[in-house]
Amino acid sequence: MSDGLTTLWRPTGPEELELVRRSRWRAWPPRLPEQPIFYPVLNEKYAIRIARDWNAPRHGVGYVTRFRVSSEFLARYPIRQVGGETILELWVPAEELDEFNAHISGVIEVVHEFRPDLDRR
Repeated sequence: MSDGLTTLWRPTGPEELELVRRSRWRAWPPRLPEQPIFYPVLNEKYAIRIARDWNAPRHGVGYVTRFRVSSEFLARYPIRQVGGETILELWVPAEELDEFNAHISGVIEVVHEFRPDLDRR
């Protein structure tokens, strides 16, 4: 990227988003013990699919967030293809999340919100 930043997305539920809000939209919260990996995604459509199809039904609402991180810093994390051609993630070990957060440029912003369609049964 010409500005040295890479745009990432993260499908997020309401509890995690509240913790991001408390950080003044600047950091992802620490992982829980059962969450050894933080995985931002490289494709907005993939993030939408997770937020809409998984997070919204499970949590009552699903969000897609967008944020930018130093491309040079991200080079340490290999891109993981976890499904189809556009299903791409970075796997950031939980113990590296503070350092990852320090390389976020600007704020984390909500770009989509999804709620379950209550009429579908």
